Amino acid sequence: MEPLFAEICRRYGLGELECSPVPLTGGFMHKMYALSAARGRYALKLLNPHVMRRATAMANYRTAERLETLLEEHRLPILPALEFGGRKMQELDGRFFYLFDWYGGTALKGVEVAPEHCRKIGRVLARIHAVDRKEAPFEREKMHIDWESLAGALRRENEELYRLLQENRGILEQSERNGNQAAERMPPLLAVCHRDMDCKNVLWRGGEFRIIDLECLGYWHPFLELYETALCWAGYEECRLEPELLCAFVASYAEAGGKLPADWELLYDADCGRLEWLEYNLRRALGVDCGADEREIGVGEVRATIAHAAYYHRMKSIILDCLLRYSQ
Repeated sequence: MEPLFAEICRRYGLGELECSPVPLTGGFMHKMYALSAARGRYALKLLNPHVMRRATAMANYRTAERLETLLEEHRLPILPALEFGGRKMQELDGRFFYLFDWYGGTALKGVEVAPEHCRKIGRVLARIHAVDRKEAPFEREKMHIDWESLAGALRRENEELYRLLQENRGILEQSERNGNQAAERMPPLLAVCHRDMDCKNVLWRGGEFRIIDLECLGYWHPFLELYETALCWAGYEECRLEPELLCAFVASYAEAGGKLPADWELLYDADCGRLEWLEYNLRRALGVDCGADEREIGVGEVRATIAHAAYYHRMKSIILDCLLRYSQ
């Protein structure tokens, strides 16, 4: 890898590499490194080669880059990729990557999140959704997860994950059915959405922050992103949801001009993206479509995602009781 890093620094005018690149934590799909070069410090995101082989990958990244530029023009607090030769995404020796100026901030751990953080992120999410909003059908491919096939493979390869999956099959399959039905009932509305604006993708430096990981930008349902993001900032990721944080997030979103949904229970059912993440990581845990170094990541993510699904099921009434006071 070292020759690749040195060549990136040379080819893109960063100056000579001054020390070995430092791997950065936080990314579950791509690999991040800190580069110290003669002309400054940079962040390098090496894109997952297995992801880049997907038929839709390049078109999705191009859309995200166009929307990233739009957010820059609206002076939103993002950390955009650097451009070289009029392009953000670069390619060298068959590896695709992005380069960023270094931002010396840190992502908050869940226990560090306070109501003021939720208010700030709620306000900026409303601003992002206001950049381009339109009445248009919400279209999401139906999920058809082959739980039986995955369970069979796990039974042969990983007894622990097999038992964990089987113990929660009922909840997972019901969530898939409810999610498919809810997606068809969503009101016709699309907006520019980040799609992954949880705590790990916001870097804080004092009271200021920058939003990172913009490769998922696209047009999505703003109600669904509001709901999912508010839950993340309210402690859902750590299975310790705090209603005070959830209310602070949603209230600030509305105060900043964000439109609120009329049916929160519809969003509860529609929020089932964790199932696709679970399917992806079950395949990683089985060594399918991934490198050998990703299998352990997959195992850990399977455990965490199933725990989240079970917790989400238990917390339904608490979530809805909190949100029903914020309806339009």
